Amino acid sequence: MELKSYEPGTRKRDQLLFTLKENAIFLFGIVGILWGIEILDFILRGALDNFGVKPRHIPGLFGILTAPFLHLGFGHLISNTVPFLILGGIVLVGGRRAFIAVSFFIILVGGGALWLFGPSYTNHIGASSVIFGYLGFLMSRGIFEKSGFWFAVSVGIAILYGGMVFLSLIHI
Repeated sequence: MELKSYEPGTRKRDQLLFTLKENAIFLFGIVGILWGIEILDFILRGALDNFGVKPRHIPGLFGILTAPFLHLGFGHLISNTVPFLILGGIVLVGGRRAFIAVSFFIILVGGGALWLFGPSYTNHIGASSVIFGYLGFLMSRGIFEKSGFWFAVSVGIAILYGGMVFLSLIHI
């Protein structure tokens, strides 16, 4: 029987790699669910898209919970997948419980605000509100936690996404 000997820090590194792997499986599992729902919606010829947020329409309240999981085709889903993986992955670095709490908060508050203030006779679907919620959370986290790491993350995200917004406005 062979005993493993650990160099100092090896155990922490192994634990970090295990956590990163578990978080990646969790995050890609969510993305897999989004893609599975869109494949089902494709088979059903877009019938699931009717379950979005419909502002000030009582049945549209249910859409607050369902809209982030629905997309208007695969192009829309692709455009939400990449930022979800990046920003969601960064939020997940703070822990799975925080990720779940932040996600539910964003879904409920963002969807509720959309239901209250969105244009009448519209149907809103997609994970964009969740993505922008992650963006806002990450940008403010460094300030509120007074953490050098999270402040650096905030600045990096502001530069990356601020630059993307600036470039998109220039090309309009």
